Amino acid sequence: MKPLLLRIEDEQDLAVLSAHLQDAVTAVGDFAYEKKRRRFAGVFNRFRWEAEGTAKLGPKRHSRIRTGVHFDDVMAVRSQNIRLEAKDAVVELLAIRFEATGGDEDPSGTITFDFAGGGTIALDVECLEGHLTDIGQPWETTSKPEHDLDA
Repeated sequence: MKPLLLRIEDEQDLAVLSAHLQDAVTAVGDFAYEKKRRRFAGVFNRFRWEAEGTAKLGPKRHSRIRTGVHFDDVMAVRSQNIRLEAKDAVVELLAIRFEATGGDEDPSGTITFDFAGGGTIALDVECLEGHLTDIGQPWETTSKPEHDLDA
C-alpha cells in the first residue's frame, strides 16, 4: 500500500483525518507550535485502519506507521488536562473535531484534539488548512485498539 497523504481544507476532510488518526499514540514532546510560522505539528504512531483485512498481513496481525500532521494559520494553542512539560508522557488520540466560530463566510474556528483520559489540545485557526503524511515504513503489531461501546 502507498503511504497515506491527506490535505485538509474543510470539515469533511478533517473527519477523514480524524478517522485515520483514531487510536494513534504519541509522546507529548512530539507536538510543536511554531508561533512565527503559525503552524502546529505533531508526529504520531498511527494504527493503519485502512490496511485491516489485506492479504499482506497474516491472521491477527495489524500495523502502525509514523505519521506527521500539521495545521497552518494557527493563532493560538491551548491544552487542558495534558502536562505539556511531561515530554515523555504518552497520549492516545480519540478524535479531532472542528467548531466554527465565524459566520458562513468566515472559515475561522477551533480544531480540538481529544485524547483518552479527557485531555485536549485546542488550536484557534483562521481557516482549516493542514496535511497528513505517512513517514517511513509500517511495522507489524499483534495488538488492535478496542473500544467498549457500552461505556
